[in-house]
Amino acid sequence: MKTKEIKIHVDEQAARIYQSSSEKKKRVLDVLLSTWLSNAGRPSRPLKEIRREASEQAQKNGLTPEILSDILDEE
Repeated sequence: MKTKEIKIHVDEQAARIYQSSSEKKKRVLDVLLSTWLSNAGRPSRPLKEIRREASEQAQKNGLTPEILSDILDEE
């Protein structure tokens, strides 16, 4: 997947959390935000479908369920 860096404004707490996260966790957050933003302009779809698509995209980017679980357990 080709990516492009963008600048977004978030509250201070969200910025601190992101900046202090591991690189693995940042990749997960990047994929989740990218998927959410990509879906924002589409007609409403069932949550189950959006979750499936996000999962597929994460796996395409090398984030297996095991890796995701390890990353989420870091905190």
